[in-house]
Amino acid sequence: MELVIEDARFFKSCIDAIANLVDEGNFEVSDKGVHLRSMDPSQIAMIDFSIPKDAFASLDCTESVTLGIGLVDFGKVLARTRAGEKLTISLEEKENKFVLEFAGDSKRRFKMPLLDLGSSSPKEPGIPFDASVKVKGGSFKDMIRDAGLLSSHVILSCNNDNFVVEARGDSGELVTETQKGAPSIVELSAKNPARAMFPYEYLDDMTRACPDDAVLSLDLKTDAPVRLSYDVGKAKLAYYLAPRVENI
Repeated sequence: MELVIEDARFFKSCIDAIANLVDEGNFEVSDKGVHLRSMDPSQIAMIDFSIPKDAFASLDCTESVTLGIGLVDFGKVLARTRAGEKLTISLEEKENKFVLEFAGDSKRRFKMPLLDLGSSSPKEPGIPFDASVKVKGGSFKDMIRDAGLLSSHVILSCNNDNFVVEARGDSGELVTETQKGAPSIVELSAKNPARAMFPYEYLDDMTRACPDDAVLSLDLKTDAPVRLSYDVGKAKLAYYLAPRVENI
């Protein structure tokens, strides 16, 4: 098995997006690309991540391989990526390790241990969402960060006319209402109104890697998990986050 990534910094940004939520995970490598689906340690959030084959300079994988990787140390190594470097990831089965080779002005090779994390992968929730909004990533991050000033929880609601972000705390209240057709709203539709409350810290972690000019999709149902998704280059990221039921 060998993966070659032309721009090592692109791959670092992908791993950062995963490591914001989970500490370790199984990467499934096949001739179609790379896929990971994992729950966070608290079991209230899940990430579904994939990079297609055509995002790699080359991908050599004759049979599917599972790589159990500790993302904290992996992220530290990737943080040493330098501008213009190519990254090659290969497997040393006898040593139960994987190899990262950075090639630029010089070559650097890191060997890291593989983890035995079991083979089971969580199922993707089959939620019949009622509302969907596509919003510019930078705008949504601003909305939730405003809310995070006042509360540890953020209320997201949507109907056919607008998208609303609310927060209520001891230090005050916030309502950010964005009408359908506003520059920051790319698309908005709702079969039924939807409203749910989520932890601010998780929403912040999930959106941190989203480029400001990317389109971020939110799928909502009242008091049900939210699906939050966006692309980083050709990589696709989807997060599910369980709600906190409001006491009204």
